[in-house]
Amino acid sequence: MKREIIKTLDGSTTIHLEEWDECYHSKNGAIQEAKHVFIKNGLSLFGNNPVSILEIGFGTGLNAFVTFLEGNQKNQKIDYVGVEAYPVDAVEVLAMNYVTELDALEFENIFQKMHKCEWNEKVEICNAFSLTKRKQFFHEINDFETFDLIYFDAFGYRVQPELWSTEIFQKMYNSLKPNGVLVTYAARGVVKRSMIEVGFIVKKLPGPPGKREMFRAFKKV
Repeated sequence: MKREIIKTLDGSTTIHLEEWDECYHSKNGAIQEAKHVFIKNGLSLFGNNPVSILEIGFGTGLNAFVTFLEGNQKNQKIDYVGVEAYPVDAVEVLAMNYVTELDALEFENIFQKMHKCEWNEKVEICNAFSLTKRKQFFHEINDFETFDLIYFDAFGYRVQPELWSTEIFQKMYNSLKPNGVLVTYAARGVVKRSMIEVGFIVKKLPGPPGKREMFRAFKKV
């Protein structure tokens, strides 16, 4: 599948898959989307308390890096697990401009370390941030009450509807601790129905630039 590095509307880069006409991040702003969906409507709910995060679709590492930067400001302890079946090539990673666009040159070594560290091993990125990159398919996830927060950032329903199935959301529900939270850029009715079917309480929120709505789901037990 042909891949192309493109600039999104906020100046940050993403990877475009031409065959699907699908991007790793929003064309309307990769960084804006990450901050709005995953930080503002996800991580911020936990204040500066320790938090364990599961990311569905590690991809370019943008969400992990933005999360690190936010946690670093608050001196927050974060245990981050990113699941990715098809890791991004090192050449593509080096083409991402997130460090400069986030004005985070002092942490360039952190972004590089996130991509250089071994897969399937827990790595201390710094004193307060640990990262485990798991190379696996989403249907292979079998965690139980492990995470406080899930970033659900799979490719869109239009191109991979199987990643938004009831089966997958059951695994997400099982993976969360009681009162855990899942956030995603998606806002399709079929996605909401799958979430509700497995037990989530789903709330519709304003979406990031270029998208009217998004979902936040709670595991209430």
